[in-house]
Amino acid sequence: MLVALNNPALSAFCSHYAHLGWLAMMTEVNLTPKPGLVDRRNNGAHRDMTLMDFHRSASAIARWLPKFILYGAQTAGMTEAHILPGLRSLGLACEREMYLATEGINTHKGTIFSLGLLCAALGRHYQLHHPQQPEALCETVAKICRGLVARELHILSPEQAKTAGQRLWLNMGLSGARGEAESGFALVCNLALPHYRQCQKEGLPPSLALLNTLLVLIAHNKDTNVASRGGLSGLNWIQHTARELLARVPTSHREHLAAIRQFDDQCIKRHLSPGGSADLLIVTWFLSHLSHFQWSLSC
Repeated sequence: MLVALNNPALSAFCSHYAHLGWLAMMTEVNLTPKPGLVDRRNNGAHRDMTLMDFHRSASAIARWLPKFILYGAQTAGMTEAHILPGLRSLGLACEREMYLATEGINTHKGTIFSLGLLCAALGRHYQLHHPQQPEALCETVAKICRGLVARELHILSPEQAKTAGQRLWLNMGLSGARGEAESGFALVCNLALPHYRQCQKEGLPPSLALLNTLLVLIAHNKDTNVASRGGLSGLNWIQHTARELLARVPTSHREHLAAIRQFDDQCIKRHLSPGGSADLLIVTWFLSHLSHFQWSLSC
């Protein structure tokens, strides 16, 4: 039997996982040092945004995450393919709140897309009594986004390209956040999440485990944020450098952190920022902590 949509348990469930989403955003931005990204060390390859912009943005977005979860519960009787238009409207409204909080700076647009989908999947699973496990949620996201790349990116000529995403697809074959969502966050589920869990098992300090997971994402993600700034050559360089860092066996944690700081300096010099990988790191942390935040219908 489905749970009534106006019950206090559902409201608490929404608040519960919205808080986890906020923690994921805050954990990512405060993680230091990150190559080319805003953190507590510097503003990365960005001249228009600061750490505090991300803090304000995360708080603004967190207030909207319960709406995504509730929408997922409210539309549980619909097929996954039919709920994306309503999610898009919510996402655009959430973006407006982000821009108000940051005075027009795009800090978390990709995160709104990714966390919005995952939160909707959580609400759907709650309402249908389906498992709230990472793989199950990502499978639902893939169903929601089925055909998204073909519908929104497949164009025939430069004249038809109206968005940066369409231009990157046409010129470089990069599907960006849409492709990752349609795959059910395959990079996260198949690479980043297992790597992060392994780092934790090996007893790495939490920040270093997360930094190494970011390097895994940078090494394998065809990041449209990087490609839009540095082209395919910039993308190839940043992936190659991340792979080199991962393959290197440091003599100490201090040496490894020094190498990451050097990578950061190089990214800044080249004006490269792997923002797409940062968004996927937020997804990785969020999914990895679901078990710690596991909610029961009896709560």
